[in-house]
Amino acid sequence: MDKNLTIKKFHKGIINGDFSVVEITDEYLKNIENKDSEIGSFLDVYKDEAIKKSKELDEKLKNTKDNLSMMFGVPMAIKDNILVEGKRSTSASKILENYISSYDATVISKLKKDEAVLLGKTNLDEFAMGASTEQSAFKVTKNPIDHERVPGGSSGGSASAVAGNMALGALGSDTGGSIRQPAGFCGIVGLKPTYGSVSRYGLMALASSLDQIGPLAKTVEDAGIIFESISGKDNFDSTSADTIFDDLNNLDSVETKDFTIGVPKEYFVEGLDKKIEKSIYDTIEKFKKAGYKIKEISLPHTKYAVSCYYIILPAEASANLARYDGLRYGGLDSLREGKMNLLSRYLKERGDGFGDEPTRRILLGAFVLSSGYYDAYYSKAQKVRRLMMEDFSMVFDKNKDGVDVILAPVTPTTAFKIGEKKDDPLAMYLSDIFTIPANMAGLPALSLPTGDLVNGLPINFQIIGRYFDEKNILALGHCYENRLK
Repeated sequence: MDKNLTIKKFHKGIINGDFSVVEITDEYLKNIENKDSEIGSFLDVYKDEAIKKSKELDEKLKNTKDNLSMMFGVPMAIKDNILVEGKRSTSASKILENYISSYDATVISKLKKDEAVLLGKTNLDEFAMGASTEQSAFKVTKNPIDHERVPGGSSGGSASAVAGNMALGALGSDTGGSIRQPAGFCGIVGLKPTYGSVSRYGLMALASSLDQIGPLAKTVEDAGIIFESISGKDNFDSTSADTIFDDLNNLDSVETKDFTIGVPKEYFVEGLDKKIEKSIYDTIEKFKKAGYKIKEISLPHTKYAVSCYYIILPAEASANLARYDGLRYGGLDSLREGKMNLLSRYLKERGDGFGDEPTRRILLGAFVLSSGYYDAYYSKAQKVRRLMMEDFSMVFDKNKDGVDVILAPVTPTTAFKIGEKKDDPLAMYLSDIFTIPANMAGLPALSLPTGDLVNGLPINFQIIGRYFDEKNILALGHCYENRLK
């Protein structure tokens, strides 16, 4: 199978009869069987269901090849904090090891409607709390480029599945960079959509005001195709927006040459690897030579992003994770036998069921929301968040000579070694220093490779856009990927 197979090539191939859905699905399943024991991308593989679905789609192709969705037959991997009806949904936590979902997340319903093929569920940091996919209760996922290094997190399983050619595309979730950072570490494309452009219904909540589901793919165009499939208003999610995204498989038709690209000085700070900094500046120079206007901008409250994020996120997480009490959503096998009063069982379940990182964040969140500290921490962090949003509004303001997009680094370093930061939470948290601001403001951001390598490891940059401006940032990324890189 062609390692450079894209969704668009796949669609053309099945229409022309170059190959069948079954053949491609079987190739990906074989790749999972041969590679994943070493890489550890998947927690569950839906082999029988995937083959059955593929055969059904091939039968359908015999009767008609008109009006098929671009996602028709596409083999997809799904992060295991997104619910699939009748399947295990663990969020990589022992406390949910036995939980079987009773319904589909809206994004899964949309993929099924477009007749994508679900290959299985991918590994993540427990409850999406991490930047390396080392914090899973079940396994450590490795970077397919270098097995001694992490794939990033928390969507590391989805990123490594795509980069390792074990899925044609994948879904992840991004709360503070969990799509863009693993895309960067694995050298693929990841899109964090505008908050509200994709329904969160059926996503296991971490921080409800920050979480967003998005695609991981080999190309910008593929990311756009997946995003178009899963986006849109959902009556089950009151925060979803009634915005229509269409024709994202034809990004060449979007004109971007008049765009002004903003470069925030606050993103080029101490701690940014010099080789990554050079690669980003070289990328900016390519845009400049292609005729794009480059403008230095300032986002002064960016320096508070990590501090505020690690107040707001734990606060929301502590409330969201309170539902996992061992009486609902599965529960630990070790507590199924024997007599235990309600309080003892509750304490034992949560004590044994949550790993170190969720426990740390639940305690921190409970503290910042407690009486006497709410105003000092949580309330103040929300006020600074508002200032960060105003910074972005100012630089994007068309009436004040604002920029069209912002270009910035994704990560301060390339993929680090497994175990290097696991016991240093602060160092791990700083991996998201450049990605967190877009989540705090709710803006769309696209992560894609510069084309450069540092010691064989990829470097990504990100394009941040105005609210619901996914089409333009995808078009600019597609232009770079196909003409400038």
